[in-house]
Amino acid sequence: MQDVIITFLFLAILLYFLLGGADFGAGIIELFTSTKNRGKTRKTMYHAIGPVWEANHMWLIIAIVILFVAFPKIYSLMSIYLHIPLAIMLIGIIARGTAFVFRHYDAVKDQMQEIYNQIFIYSSFITPLFLGIIAGSMLSGKIDHHATNFADAYIFGWLNLFAIAVGLFTVALCGFLAAIYLIGESRAEEDKKRFIKKAELMNVAAVSAGALVFLAAYIDNVPLVNWVFRNGVGLMAVVLASLSLVLLWWLLLKGKTKILRILAGFQVSMILVAISFAHFPNFIRLSNGETVSLFDALAPAKTINSLGWALLLGSILILPFLGYLFYKFQQKEE
Repeated sequence: MQDVIITFLFLAILLYFLLGGADFGAGIIELFTSTKNRGKTRKTMYHAIGPVWEANHMWLIIAIVILFVAFPKIYSLMSIYLHIPLAIMLIGIIARGTAFVFRHYDAVKDQMQEIYNQIFIYSSFITPLFLGIIAGSMLSGKIDHHATNFADAYIFGWLNLFAIAVGLFTVALCGFLAAIYLIGESRAEEDKKRFIKKAELMNVAAVSAGALVFLAAYIDNVPLVNWVFRNGVGLMAVVLASLSLVLLWWLLLKGKTKILRILAGFQVSMILVAISFAHFPNFIRLSNGETVSLFDALAPAKTINSLGWALLLGSILILPFLGYLFYKFQQKEE
């Protein structure tokens, strides 16, 4: 059952990034949209993420529950040494969701709408930034569980160049995903052209942030190059991600938008595979050179078996209805 649980953990992380990331990216796109066009962007965004936006957080909840139940040592290390970025990320999720509801469904349209808009936009940027910082800090080797002062224990484990670079890369990827998704949701040709420009901007930002990640990895002694380029799977994932990006832009030039979302999702998936495969099953790198492995941090066998069956049965009950929700919402205006 441990393989089932690990599979569900990585699928939950991947789906949260692909769906929730695009959700956050919609706010990032709005941040870089002129005041004149923000109304159109919001309308398209509501159609794209409307009633399913809250369902995206299901994947984050599943990942947290799996870590808490199946890998208590990892959950404990993260909740203790990364509690500051975790708290900021969770506050961002709450603030963003609240602002989304009030600015869309508030019965009274007054000056508070502008406040809701600002909260939504900036929390959409801050949340994936700290999500990426958390991911980067877990790989950075800066978490010091033997620290004797507050700064070393709770600040410098995540406030470092590599983690911040990963955070910026995450923001750019979320914006890119959202722009690609919104192209497919646009009805007017003018809106499609606008979102294509946003996708180009976010693509450039993602490539630049990716280069910054490798530079930061070199400076902070993170063996990212070895993980990505010195194993067959990682290298193949990079090649496939590059080819899918070329195909994506070729299809855009041809005016074909039907499978753009699939290609964008595939590209991001390959990026995550390239980074994580060589590092697996290690989940956290510590400052003393030690690593915390998923296999070494497992809960007792009875707990693992119970959780594994719960995930399998739960997926049978939930996933078909979630798929139906996405399908019906996409059909509502067609």
